[in-house]
Amino acid sequence: MLYMIGLGLGDAKDITVKGLEVVRRCSRVYLEAYTSVLTVGKEVLEEFYERKLILADREEVEQEADNILKDADISDVAFLVVGDPFGATTHSALILRATKLGIPYRVIHNASIMNAVGCCGLQLYKFGETVSIVFWTDTWRPESFFDRVKKNRQNGTHTLCLLDIKVKEQSVENLIRGRKIYEPPRYMSVNQAAQQLLEVVQNQRIRGEEPAVTEETLCVGLARVGAEDQKIAAGTLRQMSTVDLGGPLHSLIITGGSLHPLEMEMLSLFTIPENSSESQSTGGL
Repeated sequence: MLYMIGLGLGDAKDITVKGLEVVRRCSRVYLEAYTSVLTVGKEVLEEFYERKLILADREEVEQEADNILKDADISDVAFLVVGDPFGATTHSALILRATKLGIPYRVIHNASIMNAVGCCGLQLYKFGETVSIVFWTDTWRPESFFDRVKKNRQNGTHTLCLLDIKVKEQSVENLIRGRKIYEPPRYMSVNQAAQQLLEVVQNQRIRGEEPAVTEETLCVGLARVGAEDQKIAAGTLRQMSTVDLGGPLHSLIITGGSLHPLEMEMLSLFTIPENSSESQSTGGL
């Protein structure tokens, strides 16, 4: 059987008891290593799980799924995912491939950013469509995601922005030349995402459009949700562009306008001081 096992968001101990029992009896255990990361490394996981882990990068999961599924019809294979197994469409594709090969599967769920984001006090049922914000380059600066932010704002719903992760990425030159040389990992921060959003706002004004978000729109920055050093900061989009929440992973929420009084009270716990253009510790839990 193929087991898809969520690891949660914090460290090695966030795996469920059920998931840990399965991991320890599987013949092979893969760790998906590109859609998210834990606060601890592979070696720490191996020590706690008492099993060797095989790192599975994007290329292997998307193009060589049959290698992962090999012999899964006669033995147990585990595929570990940070957060919940269905946090990325890639994992659905792996299940579909297993089904076509006649391999049964089982999913063991865990917390993901999609529900843990409620830790900031915004009510989960008031979230609209989630968007992804990618690193801009000199030649590629997409703004299409902003249409979904606008739609959410019009509906009075919050927008969870998942921020870009670049792991095992190749430069254009190395890709063209077929060289297996990879760039250092990069993780988008809240302030980087906010800076790009501010540029989108300015671009819309230049085009004569009325942006759905302004510099004063209330936003929430989150870092390392689920970890012991989790941080949350609430403030304007302008403040988000300078706030420092430390290391990855980060997420950004654009609020949907009018807030419930309970939401406002909760966000007050994490408010960035008005006289502070930069905050190193606001929102620490």
